[in-house]
Amino acid sequence: TACDADQSATQQEAEEESKMLLSADMYYKYEDLHSRPTITPDSEIPENLLHLSHSFGYDSGRRANLQLLDEKTLMFVAGNLLILLDISTRQQKYLRSCSGKGIGSITTHPSKEYFVAAEKGNQPNIIVYEYPSLQPYRILRGGTEKAYSFVDFNRDGSLLASVGSAPDYMLTLWNWRQEEVMLSCKAISQEVYRVSFSPYNPGLLTSSGSGHIKFWKMTSTFTGVKLQGLIGHFGKTAATDIEGYVELPDGKVVSGSDWGNLLLWDGNSIKVEICRKEGRSCHAGMVQPFALEDGQLMTIGSDGVVRGWDFESIDTADSNSDSGRFEIEPMNEMVVGHNVCLTSVVRSSLPDSFIWFAQDSSGAIWKLDLSFTYTTPDPECLFTFHTGAIQGLDVSKKSHLMATTTLDRSVKVFDFVAKRELTTSRFSQGGTALSWAPPLVSLSSGGLLVTGFEDGVVRLLELYDPQRLHVVTGRRPKGDAKLRLKQAFKPHNAPVTAVAYERNGDILATGSSDCTVFFFAVGEKYNPIGFIHVPGPVQGLEWSPHSHSDNRLLILCQSGHVVEVQSPDPEAENVTKTFQLPDLSRRSFRFRSIKSRIKEEIARRQAAKEKKKKEREERLKDSKQPDGDDEEEEEEEQEEQDLPPIYIPDPPSPLYCGFYSLPGQFWLSMGGFDSGFLYHCQFSEKQDEDPGQRQDEPFDFLPIHNTDNDPICSVTFSSNRQLLLCGMHSGSIRVYLLQPGDHSLTSMQAYWALSVHDNQYGHLQHICCSHDDHFVLTAGDDGNIFSFSLLPPEELQRVLQSKRAKVPSPRVSPYFIAFSLNSRANHTFLQCEHKHRAVMCNQKSRFFKQLLIDNQSLPEHIRLTPEVDKHTHLVQPIYAEKPNENYEDPQDVQAIHEAKENIGDLKLKSAKDFTVPIHLRMNAERKRAELIGLEQNMREKQTEMNRRIVALRDSKVRLVLQLKTQAQELQKVQQRLAAHLHRPPPSLPSILPEETPEKKLRYSRATLERYRVLREQRYSCQCSTRSPNNLNYISCSGEEGTLSVSPLTRENVPVEEGVELSALEEELQREEEIILLHKQDSLLEQMESSVYQFDAELMLLRHQKLHLDWQLKLADLRQLTLYQELLLLKEFERREDGLQGKLNGRIREENSITLELKHREIAKLQEREKTLITTFQALLGENNKFEDFLTNVFKKKVKRVKKKEQTGNEDSEDDDWDDNGDYDSGTEDGGLFENTLQLRERRLDLEEQLAEEKKSAELLKKECDTLIKKEKSVKSSRQAVENDLELVNKEKQQKMNELYVVVPLRLHQIEYVTSGSVPSDLSPALVLDRTELSRLQERIKELQVEKGQQRELYFQARQQHVRLIHDRKDMDANIQSKILEKQCDELMMMKYGRMVDLETLQTLSGNRTLEELKQEKLLREATYAKEIKEWDVLSTACLYKSLLMCIQGKQFQDYRRRVDQEEIRRLRELVKTQSQQAEALRTEIGLLSRKGGQVLPPGQAPLPPLAPLPTPAHSTNKSKHGTRRPSK
Repeated sequence: TACDADQSATQQEAEEESKMLLSADMYYKYEDLHSRPTITPDSEIPENLLHLSHSFGYDSGRRANLQLLDEKTLMFVAGNLLILLDISTRQQKYLRSCSGKGIGSITTHPSKEYFVAAEKGNQPNIIVYEYPSLQPYRILRGGTEKAYSFVDFNRDGSLLASVGSAPDYMLTLWNWRQEEVMLSCKAISQEVYRVSFSPYNPGLLTSSGSGHIKFWKMTSTFTGVKLQGLIGHFGKTAATDIEGYVELPDGKVVSGSDWGNLLLWDGNSIKVEICRKEGRSCHAGMVQPFALEDGQLMTIGSDGVVRGWDFESIDTADSNSDSGRFEIEPMNEMVVGHNVCLTSVVRSSLPDSFIWFAQDSSGAIWKLDLSFTYTTPDPECLFTFHTGAIQGLDVSKKSHLMATTTLDRSVKVFDFVAKRELTTSRFSQGGTALSWAPPLVSLSSGGLLVTGFEDGVVRLLELYDPQRLHVVTGRRPKGDAKLRLKQAFKPHNAPVTAVAYERNGDILATGSSDCTVFFFAVGEKYNPIGFIHVPGPVQGLEWSPHSHSDNRLLILCQSGHVVEVQSPDPEAENVTKTFQLPDLSRRSFRFRSIKSRIKEEIARRQAAKEKKKKEREERLKDSKQPDGDDEEEEEEEQEEQDLPPIYIPDPPSPLYCGFYSLPGQFWLSMGGFDSGFLYHCQFSEKQDEDPGQRQDEPFDFLPIHNTDNDPICSVTFSSNRQLLLCGMHSGSIRVYLLQPGDHSLTSMQAYWALSVHDNQYGHLQHICCSHDDHFVLTAGDDGNIFSFSLLPPEELQRVLQSKRAKVPSPRVSPYFIAFSLNSRANHTFLQCEHKHRAVMCNQKSRFFKQLLIDNQSLPEHIRLTPEVDKHTHLVQPIYAEKPNENYEDPQDVQAIHEAKENIGDLKLKSAKDFTVPIHLRMNAERKRAELIGLEQNMREKQTEMNRRIVALRDSKVRLVLQLKTQAQELQKVQQRLAAHLHRPPPSLPSILPEETPEKKLRYSRATLERYRVLREQRYSCQCSTRSPNNLNYISCSGEEGTLSVSPLTRENVPVEEGVELSALEEELQREEEIILLHKQDSLLEQMESSVYQFDAELMLLRHQKLHLDWQLKLADLRQLTLYQELLLLKEFERREDGLQGKLNGRIREENSITLELKHREIAKLQEREKTLITTFQALLGENNKFEDFLTNVFKKKVKRVKKKEQTGNEDSEDDDWDDNGDYDSGTEDGGLFENTLQLRERRLDLEEQLAEEKKSAELLKKECDTLIKKEKSVKSSRQAVENDLELVNKEKQQKMNELYVVVPLRLHQIEYVTSGSVPSDLSPALVLDRTELSRLQERIKELQVEKGQQRELYFQARQQHVRLIHDRKDMDANIQSKILEKQCDELMMMKYGRMVDLETLQTLSGNRTLEELKQEKLLREATYAKEIKEWDVLSTACLYKSLLMCIQGKQFQDYRRRVDQEEIRRLRELVKTQSQQAEALRTEIGLLSRKGGQVLPPGQAPLPPLAPLPTPAHSTNKSKHGTRRPSK
């Protein structure tokens, strides 16, 4: 029958599907899948012509271009490559795209065992790779037409969702392990940014994109599972692009917006718009929610901030205002950095980790710790890259260095051999052009860069090695290279698009989009020569090579104009008032399209060729010779035919690049309509026409294979011009092999091509060769930079082993060295020095090799051997002392520990929620100790100052004695000198009485004797009391008097008048005079220096004394504050002591509760019981025929008596086994039986002990329960006391915060000035940190910017409002045109499969209760039948088991008979009971089948039984009650 045939076909299909299931261990081969270079057939070009060396870029503008494979490996897309980057080592691994057209999206499996690369191209595939083997595991085919825009796994990783880009926008759900499509439908007719499964409901999905969000649900219909989508309605809210969203557990969705607020979606409409207080946006710019963690909704924004919001507040948010907004403030916030734009984040795979990795569209990858604690580290920038299209790239002509610039305002320098970035410099404007100066220009350094910027400024940047500056500066700066500004000038008013040096390095030319070219004379300082105007924006500049006789500049304009000018004379004087060069000779060329003519000519030639071929074949068939005259006539007729009209594109095709061929001739590559050819052009001899009106055609062309839609954007040659490297518009590289000297490119046929950059937007604008032709560098508009080697990696490493990129030394200039050399002379000197070093190195190398040969030829006992072992012996102790990689400095560990202990709660003490830590709580005793410590510190400082003052006084006393001695010596010397040779002595210091107060209490025997005499005179005489001066005179009479120097006179030497001295006497007298003068001078100098030194020490001590007075005054103020705090603490001391006593009592009571259970003893007894069982099993041995019987004996429970009655009951115990005739205790197994009985006795003893222990354990457990209740009550009372104590501490802290504290300020710190003076009352003033003031001032500027942004948003909202009004009118018109009726019909067909009369369907709704009861009846019958079947199976199994046991128990028939009979009786009762239950169930089924039936109207057939419906329980119950009411 047909049904049988259908069933057999279904079974066959199921069998085929089961056979086609993919095995879990099946893999594809990567070598068979990945894209390969395209090579011209039959050419000798090797497939591995270029080897990928490194990637220096990152496409940070691509959506979700960052994934984490493990804790140290990041993954992102770079053009046609998938890059796996090691975070620690910065090593890269590469996977090429399989289509060769790029990669659309990537994602990772939740288990991190797989990752996905969704590709681009015609019918692209999704490749699932295994990690870390990197083998292709699954290939998903047929999901979209052109490219995938997003892929994502569900929570458990069993399903994969993908969404395509234009034109189909197909949403597909995959069973990816079996490479099957589960569901597929069109998502929407707009660009989709993201699609994801709900983590809480596996049947829900969400997608979002350009101006929309859509909510999907997998539903079951009669035709199978389908995807149903609901588009989100923005309502009053302006439509926005939605980059990110988060699904909530209750089905709601929170999405971002363009203006920075969050949108809460409930169903498919916006419930509320979430913003900050006072209407501020949640983020400045685009916002994306990305995670729901620990009760926080995490969001990122284009403002570089991560914020956490309270989830419960957002989930229950509702707006009470007409604006539909809900205001909330973030719980946590992290500012990643300025000029940061976060677009996507991925979380660390470690459990309970707070580490996230963020993609910054400003060109960086960040590591974030989102724990939001006081110890959270600052955001860490792991990698930095260029942002946006690469505007300029060039390589050094002397070393393996590369420089790049982009509109992100940065210039970077790379070492592409070492694969690292050397330096980065940032400027105020973006870079647009860059060129490395030739060696002739930068002879001294070789590190001069010319960079053009978007504001028309040209900067000369000099690269140097800062490590070599320490010779001059004495400091070692950081970094391997630096860029410093040498000169800057502004020749243009628009972005600089090209810079080029003249072939001799004497002139620099700069071109701009302002249609001007400026020339500069090259020297130590670049001087302007002049400029010229050109017909269009400058695209490129190229100077004529050395093979040309004339020195000319070829100027390529974007509009298709080409201008050639003669090189200006840099030494000519410009007598005009401007820098314009009107007299500079020039030739112009304007490209005129000839592609249409070329195509027609090619088509005509092809048709003629095919026609001739057909005629030749026909003539060969007819065996006729072809007639030459007819052929000539046909050719003449073809020549006479008119050419088709030529198509000229309007606007003209853009000019991409060009280069010289011969003098006056050049090649051009055009875009647009004219792409597909290289055009050979030359300048016309007629140059009288206006350059803007010229129409010049190329004189030759060269077709380029497969480039009609993929023109050549950039061109470069190798140094020998045998390789032509082309950068294509599709982001691929082409390499052509040329013959030497082939300027006409006739040998440009075979090529090698490889897709590298993104095929859609990664236009390859820059391609260069290194100075040694070992490397090829490319840079595209996708921000990626790649380096390729022309040699295999092994050979390249061998060649470059001794060649490393060398950063130039600092430039020889007056800033660093006092002299400078002429550049040409310096170049000659460097060349000579280089040659000399090369010759010396060669000589030393040859000498060393000869020494090695001679050493090997010597006998072994005198041959020299390298002292490797000695050096190893010396190095090993050093390596032994090398610390481990994970070693931590103990000081650092101690510092971190102290920081954790001391940082504590960072809330202000005046905050309401501040809780004083236990170790910082203050009481009166501690405060008293602090006050005492402060006083002791003050006393120690005062004592130390007093000691130093007394020491200085003692030194003064010694100085006075020394000066007195020196004055006496000086007096003796001056007595022997003439009066006119005397020098006045210095004023001598004196010791004042107040300087030695301790001497007032000193006395001598003479003083006491005088005091006795005076006292006797006072008492004996009746005279008046003596004055105090006398007493003072007595007490001071023993003191040393002040130093006085009497007038010095020369000693009277008896010299007779009129007696002349002899010559010898005069000589001796002069000699003595000189000696005395020297003594006088030395004594005076010693006295003055001693006084000066003492005065200096006195001034220093005075300064220190003033500083100490200032400190003591502050200490007095601090002492006053501490005393006030002490008084305050004494007031709280009594309350605090009482509460602390209560708390201590509760703690002691809690500690006194001990819960001791005998778990250890019970465990020991159980262990002994296990040992006993093991002994019994060992005693039985293997295959014992009485094993079952002895086991029963061992396990049998026997009523035991006490030890006293044990002897009398032994016989009765043995009698229990007398009736067992099957076992003979007298056999050889009798001893085994006795051992079994003994073991049973031991087991029973252990069971009794165990029972006793369990009884005691039960008693202890009851006691434990009582103690636990008591412990809970004690804990609650302890918590109450702790709360009271905490309240007291808070009140105490609040009172202490109210105390005034003196803060001394200097006058320059007071800026509170009124009328030019400081007011006397400073109470209204505010003490503020200067940094906080600066932040507030910056915030004012930020608010002004935000105000402007809000105005812009308001303007956009008004436009959106007008647009929505028009949309509403259109919707009204659509409703009137019965579009909704059509949609209703479509929904009816989708649900019922045919058109249904809804009125008729409504009339039949009265029998729904009956149908529901029928369905319930069927369900119950199925359930009861299943239960009966289970009981039947169980009873059968029990019977079979019992019978089997009866058969196997022959040795113990008498013993087992009673047990089996009892079991059979129990099973019969069970079967009887089950039969009664089954009969009762059948009766209930019959009753249910007769209840609630209704009579159908005549002529109407009964409705067929409905399929089981997923009806909720509560609705079913309602239907039951509804049917029972009429039956009553």
